[in-house]
Amino acid sequence: MQAAHPRLTLVACILASSLAFIDGSVTNVALPAIGADLHATPAELQWTINAYLLPLSALLLIGGAAGDHFGRRKLLVIGIAIFTLASIACALASDLTVLLVARALQGIGAAILLPNSLATLGHSFTGEARGKAIGTWAGVGAIAGAVGPPLGGWLVDAIGWRAIFYVNVPVAAAAILIALLYVEESAEGELPLDLPGAFAATVALGALTWALTLWSSHHTFDATVAIGLAAGLLATGLFLWIEHHRGARAMMPVAMFGSRA
Repeated sequence: MQAAHPRLTLVACILASSLAFIDGSVTNVALPAIGADLHATPAELQWTINAYLLPLSALLLIGGAAGDHFGRRKLLVIGIAIFTLASIACALASDLTVLLVARALQGIGAAILLPNSLATLGHSFTGEARGKAIGTWAGVGAIAGAVGPPLGGWLVDAIGWRAIFYVNVPVAAAAILIALLYVEESAEGELPLDLPGAFAATVALGALTWALTLWSSHHTFDATVAIGLAAGLLATGLFLWIEHHRGARAMMPVAMFGSRA
């Protein structure tokens, strides 16, 4: 069944996902200004990016599964709200520690809003309209990621680095308002939340992302990186084993990979 307000549903989902896509790229150009203001070293500044990407990568699957269970619109709004509050905290940060904590909260919010914006589109559209909606969502997301660096550069030069976080607030407010007024709720609450699978997936994605981040920043493959990669791969194997044994109750049913389509 098609959504009652398809265009506004698409707009809400695009606005929400654009927050995450833009923020993933816009911060890079602000790093020199942040470092100068907060007296951070280049190595410390790298964690301004990593603190956002780690929770985003680790919690993406559970963010989507929670939306399927508790309600996709509800989790979409919650994710946007967390992201917005974290953005304000980033803009107000007085030192690097506060900024990194706020960036991690942004990553948590993004991990909730991104999968639920896509899942909301999947539920709200059918047939050819679904393909067009998801294609538009993905296309605008790619454009948002490309627009991030020049937008960030202009904001940093014209106003200051804190403006790159304040600019999220009106976009988020519009997304929440449209979602609450026009997006229909959808959920599959009769299925229990796959907590064992969610835990294994979070550990797997978090360990792999953390190890690869250390490898990239240190430019060396040491024991810490090896342990992180090994833990991530073991947790991935555990996740697949859990999902296989849970069958239809799994957050990622392994049987779907049996479909050639």
